[in-house]
Amino acid sequence: MATNTGHPKGLYLLFVTEMWERFSYYGMRALFVLYMTKALLFDKAYGAQIYGSYTGLVYLTPLIGGYIADRYWGNRKSIVVGGLIMAVGQFFMFLSGCFFENVSLATTLMLVGLTALIFGNGFFKPNISTMVGQLYPEGDKRVDSAFTIFYMGINLGAFIAPWLCGIFGDTGHPADFKWGFLLACIGMLISVVVFLVFKDKYLLSPDGGQIGGKPDLKKASTDILGEKKASVSKKVIGMWGAIWFVLLVAFYFLLDKDLIGAFIFSLTIAMPGFIISDPSLTKIEKNRIWVIYIVAFFVIFFWSAFEQAGASLTYFAEEQTNRSIFGWTIPTSAFQSVNAIAIVVFAPLFVVLWGFLNKRGAEPASPYKQSIGLFLLAIGYLIIAFGVKGLEPGVKVSMIWLLSLYTIHTFGELCLSPIGLSMVNKLAPLKFASLLMGVWFLSNATANKFAGMLSGYYPEALIEIAAVKNAEAKYTLQLLPENFASAETAKVEPEAKQTIPFDKIVFSKIENPELKGQVRIELEKQQIENPKSFLGYQISNLYDFFMLFVFMAGIASVILFFLSKKLVKLMEGVV
Repeated sequence: MATNTGHPKGLYLLFVTEMWERFSYYGMRALFVLYMTKALLFDKAYGAQIYGSYTGLVYLTPLIGGYIADRYWGNRKSIVVGGLIMAVGQFFMFLSGCFFENVSLATTLMLVGLTALIFGNGFFKPNISTMVGQLYPEGDKRVDSAFTIFYMGINLGAFIAPWLCGIFGDTGHPADFKWGFLLACIGMLISVVVFLVFKDKYLLSPDGGQIGGKPDLKKASTDILGEKKASVSKKVIGMWGAIWFVLLVAFYFLLDKDLIGAFIFSLTIAMPGFIISDPSLTKIEKNRIWVIYIVAFFVIFFWSAFEQAGASLTYFAEEQTNRSIFGWTIPTSAFQSVNAIAIVVFAPLFVVLWGFLNKRGAEPASPYKQSIGLFLLAIGYLIIAFGVKGLEPGVKVSMIWLLSLYTIHTFGELCLSPIGLSMVNKLAPLKFASLLMGVWFLSNATANKFAGMLSGYYPEALIEIAAVKNAEAKYTLQLLPENFASAETAKVEPEAKQTIPFDKIVFSKIENPELKGQVRIELEKQQIENPKSFLGYQISNLYDFFMLFVFMAGIASVILFFLSKKLVKLMEGVV
């Protein structure tokens, strides 16, 4: 079953299946906040909140999918069902784009589509990742390299999608977003078809048996001596259910989080506690699970900063990055391909690097690699922070700053994400393989929701506009900035003032020429002080905003590095 590269052919089937699924996900994600702000005309904070809730829930539902796969369906059926549900979700996004002018209908269709994408991903995501490890015998040194190769498939799809979906969907015309969503739907269908056609031929265990079928519950409920294993008591289930409910109420009412955020954050604490309470777990298994939990906590800080790519960094690319090259303006969505193509280019080098170090007994253990990943993330934000220091509103910077950030973040991701997937696969007890992969993605759920909250701190240059009292009717100003295709309007009451984002104003363009003498714009108050505060840290400009992630990722990196020696001991020989 081995190929000339030393890996089973099944790895490359999973590579292609995941590539097309990620094409679907990242193609839609590249357009998502642009669709909300340009077509549905949502403001940035609201768009970021929806984005954070969606990406958070996408990584939450793997808990459900992992449980159902481990107990009832198996990996194969879960992947097919999940893929088909996601294809339906992308089609509803296409329908939303078809009716974007009817904001109420388009929003409803969008929410239906997002719901289908969230649940479909829950069945697909943890199960395909789990199957990678099942292709290899226990203790096989190729597993880290296999997950890195698998990760290349993820990012090959993520590279192609923003370009292709962006060319058809991010054209500057709101009516075209639907074509990008339709391409994402087609990509998802290709993923399912490829998997169905080749799964029986290539998805085989090292001894030649089929993998990913329905679980043998009778076998899973007994230990190696044939004795019945203990199960979690109703008392323990009730206790952790009560803990989850108390945390949910606390996050929602006391910490003033939205319902989705409260649900995700409370479950992130309660679910790991419930799993570790299983009385059938041995001491070694519990120690290894604790390593997964501790590293997953630090991973939250990585992904909450990394996932700014889909929200605040998209705003930055749209508004304050010079995207012109040889007379052509690069679509904003295309910048989300930088990370993906860098992974495709550099992942083989990291495979060689880890192999080189392994042969010499110098390969760092997984926790050390992940602390390095966090440190590189902080460096990326430090570079762009200096690039925007002192930047005036409306001034655009060279795209080299954004390209540098994405490239350095790629190095950090290659040290953290595929290594994390491999670590969970190696440390998780077999009976909890998919469920603990779901817990790993639960940390991503928390991070993505947190990322959406942090995007709300993205600073906007604001001005005041005032209408002179001259008529009883409201005056309508047409706001048409450069490269902003759809007219956005702001209705201003006579003598009333409104605060409008600076980038949404073109002073010379007013919808009704007869109103030119009746409207004045107070240029002397061009920028209003509008600082935001995160845990006492003041954010009044882009430099402050980017430095927030430098501090967050840098501190997490140092703490994880010094904890790594203890974590390696808890891994009980698994490195």
